[in-house]
Amino acid sequence: KIRNQQNPKSQIQNPKSTMILSHDLDLTLRPMKYPQFFKLYKDSIKNIWTTDELDFSLDYEHLRDKISPKEAHLIKRLVAFFATADNIVGHNLVLNLYKHVNSPEYRMFLGKVLFDEMQHVETYLLLVDNYIPDIRERQEAFAAYQNVPSVKLKADFCFKYMDSIEHLDKLDTDEKKRQFLENLICFAACVEGLFFFGSFAYVYFLRHRGLLPGLAAATNWVFRDETMHIQGAMEVVHVIRQEYPYLFDKSLESRIHQMLDEAIAVEMNFCDDALHHGITGISQSMMRDYLGYCADQRLEQLGYDKKYKTKNPFPFMVLQDVQPLTNFFEKRVTEYQKGLDTSTKAITFDEEF
Repeated sequence: KIRNQQNPKSQIQNPKSTMILSHDLDLTLRPMKYPQFFKLYKDSIKNIWTTDELDFSLDYEHLRDKISPKEAHLIKRLVAFFATADNIVGHNLVLNLYKHVNSPEYRMFLGKVLFDEMQHVETYLLLVDNYIPDIRERQEAFAAYQNVPSVKLKADFCFKYMDSIEHLDKLDTDEKKRQFLENLICFAACVEGLFFFGSFAYVYFLRHRGLLPGLAAATNWVFRDETMHIQGAMEVVHVIRQEYPYLFDKSLESRIHQMLDEAIAVEMNFCDDALHHGITGISQSMMRDYLGYCADQRLEQLGYDKKYKTKNPFPFMVLQDVQPLTNFFEKRVTEYQKGLDTSTKAITFDEEF
């Protein structure tokens, strides 16, 4: 009988000489050189959900009866960002991360990460289809990364770091390794760790006011996915620091600080747009403090000291991890499945938008 556990005889000292950024492709799982990544993979597959479990029926009522014009503008900007954000992350994962991280254990984890990102893409497709009934407005939402300045600025930031290494076939020089490392840190610390967390804060602010429970539930599951994605990327950074310590010089630290400064400025541009009309209970200054708080968390995960030293101004984010929703690491998702309300519009496959 095959048991789902590691064979004690396999826990021998690993003789592999390849390292995590080596261009000599490693395809063997035994002996396992990076068991921490295999554990991430095993943990991640406990966190599986589908869009069939989402219910936006109450959201429709709120959008019709409870959302003010100021809040409606914020929601439109969130939908515009969400519409393509995870596709950008998935694009970078396939073209850059999977190709260069020389660990079969981590590539297993990345397979689940890509599945997650496609789940998020489908979730936000469903969100746009349900929140925006007008065909022309949907088209504008999906094109926001090209046409809405505050969303385009975030997309341009992502593409700048993707384009910087997309032509690299092998990390066979130290300079190429540095370029890859900066891309990895950009997407973990800035894109997923700041841009997404900034948007999550707006959603949970609305939830705090009793609004859009369907969007909040979907975001709760996406939040858990993204937190694990960041954790996985940071684990790779830790291994790179151990195997290539000379890459982590003062110059890299300075570039990371510059990258975070730029990401915060980009996200604040989005904030100025999203909160342009003013919403009681949330402000640009609060969001700036929150982004600084998140950036310091990312710096500590990377092994650096805090830079911004701001406090989290949002108590509803402090409570995020203790909310009474699905804990995928303790309970089965099927315990929380709900049938879609008959008024919920499903994704169709014959529409252009």
